[in-house]
Amino acid sequence: MTLEIAGVTVRFGGVTPLDDVSVTFEDGVGGIIGPNGAGKTTLFNVLSGFALPVAGTVTLGGMSLLALAPHRRAGWGLRRTFQQEQVIRSLTVWDNVRLGADHTGASIDEVQAALDYVGLVDRDRPGTHLTMLERRLVELARCVIGEPRLVLLDEPAAGLDPEESGRLLGLIRDIPERFGALVLLVDHDMDLVRAACGTVAVLDFGKLIAFGETAEVLASPAVRQAYLGAQA
Repeated sequence: MTLEIAGVTVRFGGVTPLDDVSVTFEDGVGGIIGPNGAGKTTLFNVLSGFALPVAGTVTLGGMSLLALAPHRRAGWGLRRTFQQEQVIRSLTVWDNVRLGADHTGASIDEVQAALDYVGLVDRDRPGTHLTMLERRLVELARCVIGEPRLVLLDEPAAGLDPEESGRLLGLIRDIPERFGALVLLVDHDMDLVRAACGTVAVLDFGKLIAFGETAEVLASPAVRQAYLGAQA
């Protein structure tokens, strides 16, 4: 499954959070990094239908993603997490994940399989009693039900310690092979990005400044200066 983003531009009044961005992600896990305000979440919003570009195209497997109404993208196979977690504290683990089935057509068996995948055994625990990692796992479980095609993970490791991030890493890396979905990961945890992503795109002030194999991109002097705070 290949995701092709070509010439995507987004404008909000006099602000251009994405400026003629073109990048292609192949199968597996791809990363999108950059400083705060670089346009990463705006790009996710374009893919999921929350932001409408003034120019550009997006195709996944040769099909135009922008031609799909936002409410149809979940049923088609787009899944997403957000920087602000979406776990409903008053609902159980099971009901939180089952909510995703309502929008994707997933079966009850698929909901259980997703919980088994992320290792959430106590499906009757309410969201208010979950740790931060467990809440992230609930969100990840929602992303893998109902035959996902494109999974967008927006800072899933935020607030996790290294051991917890390591558990999340293993699950993220397994998604493409196990579920057949392309994964795009936005995160400020460079250890997670380096370990999870085969390729990475770097955004800065809405422009794509680098793209390629992860180790090469992260070693680039231009990327280090723009994002990692190092001198070129």
